[in-house]
Amino acid sequence: MGAPDRRYAIGSRPARPAAEAPVMRVRSASDPAPGRPENEDVVFRFGPLVGVLDGATVPEGFDTGCAHGPAWYVRHLAARIGLAIAARPAATLMSSLAAAILAVRADHGGTCDLDHPGTPSSTVCLLRHSGDRVDYLVLCDSPLVLDTDRGIEVVADDRLADAVADLRRSAAALPDGETDPVTRFRRATTAQRTRMNRTHGYWAAASDPDAAYHALAGTLPLRGPGALRRAALLSDGASCAVDQFGLLDWAGLLEVLTVEGPEGLIGRVRTAERDHPDRLRRHKRTDDASAVLCEFDPSA
Repeated sequence: MGAPDRRYAIGSRPARPAAEAPVMRVRSASDPAPGRPENEDVVFRFGPLVGVLDGATVPEGFDTGCAHGPAWYVRHLAARIGLAIAARPAATLMSSLAAAILAVRADHGGTCDLDHPGTPSSTVCLLRHSGDRVDYLVLCDSPLVLDTDRGIEVVADDRLADAVADLRRSAAALPDGETDPVTRFRRATTAQRTRMNRTHGYWAAASDPDAAYHALAGTLPLRGPGALRRAALLSDGASCAVDQFGLLDWAGLLEVLTVEGPEGLIGRVRTAERDHPDRLRRHKRTDDASAVLCEFDPSA
């Protein structure tokens, strides 16, 4: 398509050709947990696709059956998602993610036990701009916050949180003589691993491509009723500003991202991690934090 005609009267705004698709503007930030040498989150953009991946940290003393760690896994998965979508632009995000997971299996080079319950895994949050609409996908606990002309909607996969809550209830029911916190944590982690990518557990990107078809996915318009104006893709190290620390509600989080940028949101989380560790539900005091803000031209 040729360059748009930019002739317009002095003092007026340039007219948007009727056929021109709304523009997506993207700002992002990703910050490793303080004191951690590697960031196990990845934020990426490949043309119309943006994504956040959050690799599952391996607790100290636990085996994975794999020569590669979470940081390696999320980097390879991000690259493979981009390649899968470039190869088949019309494919659904679910099928592209499944193809990417399968490709990363091959990237392991046959040296790893990919059926091990601790094999590297990741959450997935994707948003793809396609003409007058966007497609999205959420797998595991990296939520997507959507701002449309109908209000704020959060696409959140709660199955991991439900599994963890169930394990905590089971741990609380143990006899009084089995209260050692280290023992409880090891038992809970081992039990959680057995629930990953199981029907009555939770789903994450790991070595089984079928997990992609258990993601939450949908499509939103960019024009007309229900049009999307802003979207935030978050790792749980950033979404904790709302769902753990209670610093903001979801609308407030979007405003912080818009006014202060993703770096501003992460800065607030770092302060809360330092000042209010008692509010955390996770085992780690700090976590990698990633946030992406996508804004769509309101004149479209």
